[in-house]
Amino acid sequence: MTATATAGASGLLGTGTASARTGTSPAQAADGRTTHGLGPMHRTRTDVLDIAYHDIGPAHGKPVILLHGWPFSPVGSYAEVAPALARRGYRCYIPYLRGHGETRFLRADTFRSGEQAALGADLVAFMDALRVPRALFAGYDWGGRAGDVAAALWPQRCTGLVSVNGYLIQNLAVAQEPLAPSIESGYWYFFYFLTERGRKGLQRNREDLARVVWHRNSPQWQFTEAEFAQAAQLWTNPDYVDVVIHSYRHRLADAPGDPRYAELERRLLDQPKITVPTVTLDGQADGVIPPTDGSGYAAHFTGPWKHHVVPGAGHNLPQERPDAFTAAILEVDALG
Repeated sequence: MTATATAGASGLLGTGTASARTGTSPAQAADGRTTHGLGPMHRTRTDVLDIAYHDIGPAHGKPVILLHGWPFSPVGSYAEVAPALARRGYRCYIPYLRGHGETRFLRADTFRSGEQAALGADLVAFMDALRVPRALFAGYDWGGRAGDVAAALWPQRCTGLVSVNGYLIQNLAVAQEPLAPSIESGYWYFFYFLTERGRKGLQRNREDLARVVWHRNSPQWQFTEAEFAQAAQLWTNPDYVDVVIHSYRHRLADAPGDPRYAELERRLLDQPKITVPTVTLDGQADGVIPPTDGSGYAAHFTGPWKHHVVPGAGHNLPQERPDAFTAAILEVDALG
């Protein structure tokens, strides 16, 4: 399924603040072995975070930022995508989102927010820290939302966008309006996390809960125990529970946001258009968000836009169908 929209007007302006990079450390599995081809782990500081990330590809290649979702790993998600892009001359950056892996808040008194504006602002601040003026954003789930927010609010920083499940900017103005029961049932953990029982459940059963999400959100994905164990390392982050709980409570209008991002959240209430070239993808076997022809969110994309349904793919599309995700990045780059 393919749809194309015409070019549109420029988006909202904004700025990110950050400091320059950083140091390096090996990226290793629990037994000390390096288990992927994304190279060593680097670190860079923004005004809020010490962000862990990998990079791969020619130093002067076209920048692509690959953004992971919850509760998945950037290493697992992009272990095949990033090297494939690097072989084609792209420079790939793969950061760990706030609350995940070795990414850390700089201050103990910083609000452990997981709201959408924070994720988008983190992306732009990450680019500032690495002195990357413009990049192509590609992601799914939380990472796809970060890319959508940054593309909408800072279009001058984005050369193109790949977004799994379409337009992911949450409309908090209708957060209390019910969806179809068939869709609400896939969001069971949203409602679980609204409760103190859910917070305790996440704190005590991080791996068991994630395993349920992996199976239900990607029912056809035959992941290995090694892949799951690699991702589980991310969930030991000391801020993981606070960030995840806040993310889901905020999106259902059950928790206030960080005042730092209040103005950005106000802009996002307008459901801003995404004007940059975009390819959206739906997994045909996505267990949480059913695939569509893209028409339901077509109006949000006013630049060149194409949509595809990927056979056999679930919610973690780049790890399950890396060739399709890589092809989407090449396609959106050609649209620009």
